Amino acid sequence: MAKKFQPIDLSKVKTYSLLDRKSKVKADDFARIWQKGSSFRVFLDSLPDILAGRQLRDVISAIAAAYVDNRTVIFGMGAHVIKVGLNPIIIDLMERGIITSVAMNGAGIIHDVELAMIGRTSEDVAAALGDGSFGMARETCSFLGQAIKTVNGNKTGLGEAVGRAIIDKQLPMMDQSILAAGVRLGIPVTVHVAIGTDIIHMHPDFDPRKTGAATHRDFRLFSSIVATLEKGVYLNVGSAVILPEIFLKATTLVRNLGYALDEFTTVNLDFIKHYRPLTNVIARPTAKGGQGISIVGHHEILLPLIAAGVIEQLD
Repeated sequence: MAKKFQPIDLSKVKTYSLLDRKSKVKADDFARIWQKGSSFRVFLDSLPDILAGRQLRDVISAIAAAYVDNRTVIFGMGAHVIKVGLNPIIIDLMERGIITSVAMNGAGIIHDVELAMIGRTSEDVAAALGDGSFGMARETCSFLGQAIKTVNGNKTGLGEAVGRAIIDKQLPMMDQSILAAGVRLGIPVTVHVAIGTDIIHMHPDFDPRKTGAATHRDFRLFSSIVATLEKGVYLNVGSAVILPEIFLKATTLVRNLGYALDEFTTVNLDFIKHYRPLTNVIARPTAKGGQGISIVGHHEILLPLIAAGVIEQLD
């Protein structure tokens, strides 16, 4: 026979005063009303000191503190960052000495070069895939193929080789190039290639041997920069797989070699949450100390906000 249940008796529930309870949200942390004509700094201060509002200010403060203390700030980026129009922001931060090095995936050099060539990039993949014309732009692949051929694997990394080629050829829009800015300013721009993922890998003049040697040199250069990251900042902006894996390997490598890497800030910015950035950038590397901050949002909004916030804080 089934057991019969009665509604539970609530008369003996134990309560406490609301005044004694710990609360996670308080009115002092709320947003402030905007006053017409106020400054950008006032806007930042007006954001709620809650969740992403607080995290945004934490990222700005970490980057500004690293700059003031002459610490390393590495800007790791996926190619989508270029495609949403952020080269001018990144180059400006490089020129100000706020970003001290840049790391990008193989697609980054394609979009960066196309911008330097003609001021446009990002083809319509869906429209071109059906007839096999996707990735077959002649000038892009020819230029990069020739630039890669100049690589001396022992002396030149891929980022430097392509940046130098852009300057040597005086491409008409080279002021928009992160790679060229790196060469011009003496700021390392490392490129991390996975063979088979980029359009140039389909072309007959692509040199996989030199590409492999050059991108491996860039990994070693990137690792030497990560070795200086103590009390600095590493930003992973829009790379879901390649750069989080590169950063994780560089982190264990420099610790294996005895470098101090115990207290630093990692930042992940993307419009959705991915496993590898959250694990390999935010959680694991900072487990010994420091902080990991992840903010979900569009690059074309978040990065200008952060850049402006850093500049305002430094001024």
